[in-house]
Amino acid sequence: MAHKIFFNHDVSRWVRGDGPPNHLYSGRVLGITQPDDIVQLPPELHSQWKAVTAHYERINLTHSCNPVWDLSWAKLTECQDREISVFLFDDVVCRESRAAEWFRRRDPKWFDCVRYINSKNNFIRQADQLGVAVPSTLCADCKSQVDLSSLSFPCFLKPALAGNGAGIIHCPTSGELQRALSDFPEKTPLQVQQEVKARGFINLQYRVGGNGLYRLAATEQILEGCAYSGSRYPTSFKPWELVEPLAEWLAERGMKDIFAFDVAVTTQPGEPRYLALECNPRFNGASCPTLAAKKLGIEWWSYETFATEYRNLEEINLEGLEYEPRSGTGVILLNWGTVLLGTLGILLAGPVEKQDQLKIQLRQRLRKNHYR
Repeated sequence: MAHKIFFNHDVSRWVRGDGPPNHLYSGRVLGITQPDDIVQLPPELHSQWKAVTAHYERINLTHSCNPVWDLSWAKLTECQDREISVFLFDDVVCRESRAAEWFRRRDPKWFDCVRYINSKNNFIRQADQLGVAVPSTLCADCKSQVDLSSLSFPCFLKPALAGNGAGIIHCPTSGELQRALSDFPEKTPLQVQQEVKARGFINLQYRVGGNGLYRLAATEQILEGCAYSGSRYPTSFKPWELVEPLAEWLAERGMKDIFAFDVAVTTQPGEPRYLALECNPRFNGASCPTLAAKKLGIEWWSYETFATEYRNLEEINLEGLEYEPRSGTGVILLNWGTVLLGTLGILLAGPVEKQDQLKIQLRQRLRKNHYR
């Protein structure tokens, strides 16, 4: 990644609904920045800056020394002379906002690519055109177009525009799909996708930069229900050939920076069969762990979210657990801003057995009574 980048990874232009304060997630980008970069962070995280940067300095993870304690989109527009890094090159929540229009003017091709492929329905249609295998899927502009008699069950009802598993409903029977549709908003694009009997789900990340398109990393997803909860690297499943036609198609039309595909590994006997599920035209949950691990040369890692009883990083004792460059093992705080909500996104470096040990010890350290 080039130096002197302006980072704004506020996810609020992407996440709909009244969930937890998602602007705190912007802190996770700090671990992939360089000293000369500028990074926008919410003012609430100023209290955690000293502790997280001391942690990074102890483990030799470089980071921006130029925080801007303001997440406003206006700050981003002031840095016309710098390359920018954003979570998503669009505004999904307010599609006709001033921010969306600014992105459109700055790079129309990139903007149009993101807006097109961010629709799950457009993804399915484009995959079909390029011969990319996908599950049997009905794409509809509104729920009145869904013909229950033409569908197979079990299936998933999905909003065409959603992320992180939001709004996905598992429907084992026709009756349950009918009930789910009755509560679905009118005139909202959707898809009904046949359930895939999968033994795993893979995330294939690409990057487009000055040297063109290249493969960034294949990671295995850790899920809670339909929602992403973590990642593992490496994985024995690397179905790059499946999605390469889509990746090349996007790069030719102006896609930039990081984007990724979610792929199901089916349970059928013999050689694994893969089905592409969707494209994430943006940074995703595996991106910051991937880039931070690459900076440090970590070959084995997992990334998960942990609950903590603490609300301040300075109170958490990671002595003996922190990442050690010499051994290549230990824990790294990545999504550190959510400590204010009682959670932390943490990278566990080392072979799987070491990761399991670290996980047990870490959960003890994140409880206030762990010394008793």
